[in-house]
Amino acid sequence: MEHNTVGVLGGAGFIGASVINRLVAQGHAVKVATRRRQNAQHLLMLPVDIVETNIHDAARLAAFVSGCDAVINLVGVLHGGSGDPYGPGFSVAHVELPQKLVAACRAARVRRVVQVSALHADPEGPSMYLRSKGDGERVLREARELQTTIFRPSVVFGPGDSFLNTFASLQRALPVIPLACPDARFQPVFVGDLAGALVNSLDFDLALNATYDVVGPREYSLEELVRFVGVTIGHPRKIIRLPMSLARLQALSLEMLPGEPPITRDNLASMSLDSTSAVRLPPELNIQLTSLEAVAPDYLRGSTLQARLAAYRSSAHR
Repeated sequence: MEHNTVGVLGGAGFIGASVINRLVAQGHAVKVATRRRQNAQHLLMLPVDIVETNIHDAARLAAFVSGCDAVINLVGVLHGGSGDPYGPGFSVAHVELPQKLVAACRAARVRRVVQVSALHADPEGPSMYLRSKGDGERVLREARELQTTIFRPSVVFGPGDSFLNTFASLQRALPVIPLACPDARFQPVFVGDLAGALVNSLDFDLALNATYDVVGPREYSLEELVRFVGVTIGHPRKIIRLPMSLARLQALSLEMLPGEPPITRDNLASMSLDSTSAVRLPPELNIQLTSLEAVAPDYLRGSTLQARLAAYRSSAHR
């Protein structure tokens, strides 16, 4: 194995858990950076080195990268404030962190970097999210001494996702769903397939300095996805298709509320481009795409392995 020790940035998140499990299964030694150790509680049972550190501090990032053979960067934000060309949160997570990562890898003589970006990332894209992702890609491509692979997924689904689960929660709570951009198209990819592609690319020579779109086997409109979720959980709701003027007003109103808004005006701008692609991963990465219908019903209904184990423990203590 050429890249034995792998450092993971953003490993405590939704995609990170699948990536780390895949790395461990393939025999890699894994270091996981997290700002607070409790954020990575779900990884404590795995044979990984959890390092409590601030990856946005250049010196601490350099210390974390030291000793790694490769680094996988999963850090990303959907909401980063407003600005031109993008808000400060987008800049810090999507552009400044890759800049610091390049410097850290140079100092530690780490050449192999795998980056998760976004479908249609472009410095001239229609949203702050896509523009910042595009600028982050450019930072890595311009670091000629690095061997970088960039993955651009569509929306990612799986247990714990913030996409289908959000629509499930809304349909359990609301009698109707006012839906912005109902005709926007997505090609959701299973988190396990994305994780497999990331890990399999580490020692795949043809992946060096390559960029891959990562999409699932089927396209859906947003309205189709919301209906699928409602039927699956047994709470199908009437969908009210919002014109763009009302969609923007809805997003603006939600942005003013405390906490993470379910949708922002920048999200609407991102959805002006269909999150789909005709390009497929190369067969050498050995990924058999998983359909939404094969996986989502189990976790949307709450019948994941973790839920079944919790139910078993509860009944055992009665």
